[in-house]
Amino acid sequence: MKKALPSDGLPFVKMHGLGNDFIILDDRSDGVTVPGPEGLRAIAHRHKGIGCDQFMVIRPSDNEADIRLDMFNSDGSVAGACGNGTRCVAYLMMAELGQDSLEIDTVSGRLSAWQASEGLISVNMGLPVLDWQQIPLARQTDTLSVEMVTPELAAQMGDGLSHAVCVNMGNPHAVFFVPDADAVDVEKWGGLFESHPIFPDRANIEFISQQAENKLRMRVYERGAGITMACGSGACAAGVAAIRTDRTGPTVEITLDGGALTIDWQGSEQDPNHPVIMTGPVSYVGQGVISPDFLAASA
Repeated sequence: MKKALPSDGLPFVKMHGLGNDFIILDDRSDGVTVPGPEGLRAIAHRHKGIGCDQFMVIRPSDNEADIRLDMFNSDGSVAGACGNGTRCVAYLMMAELGQDSLEIDTVSGRLSAWQASEGLISVNMGLPVLDWQQIPLARQTDTLSVEMVTPELAAQMGDGLSHAVCVNMGNPHAVFFVPDADAVDVEKWGGLFESHPIFPDRANIEFISQQAENKLRMRVYERGAGITMACGSGACAAGVAAIRTDRTGPTVEITLDGGALTIDWQGSEQDPNHPVIMTGPVSYVGQGVISPDFLAASA
């Protein structure tokens, strides 16, 4: 049975990681009702709501972790992973619990986070998934070079857009290595590839160019959110893709529109079973209450 909306509204916290912004809801207490997809879409609206890329919903863990974290995109759909949002929630919860590390249950498995040096937050994003069936892709193919368009169309496109390196980091990703990520029409190609028939569950789309040794530039089109200033799971996927294709060493700095993340993966194409560690800053914006009238109107 759906709970009644709280008479005093819905408390929230707003945070961002490199401009990748989140509304954080605490569903550990009685009387708190997380809105359904329509309500989430209304809250996420940049002009009529609060605005966000994703929602982070904190819940009690049933599996002896410190918390359970459920994630939703701005279109109300479920997000399997969100690295920057996880780091933001970890920052809040470590402060609340008086800990310097945190265990987090998610729909994609157990994650751990901790305070790194100089105020940065690290999160263990788990093992990358490289098998085509588990990403998932619609047909058997080499995930190091997934053909996205016909050769005829490829001749009309920019360099690097015809094939992708595919990785699952709790959600599916397609990484395109291009000469200049800043020159790519992310709205056009990201929107096209997100719903490509090869991705039965859609995919996050990353456009990557090499800036220097072990330094990459990345722009991203997130599944269910569109263009965002940063994407933590996308940066992890990009780092894994770069290491798999021998473009970088095991520690990579990735500059996104909102700033830089450090990705460390000690694995390889031959030995992939190593976790991906992501490290970067978080920013606390503020807190407030979503009015009950707004919630009722969007229910």
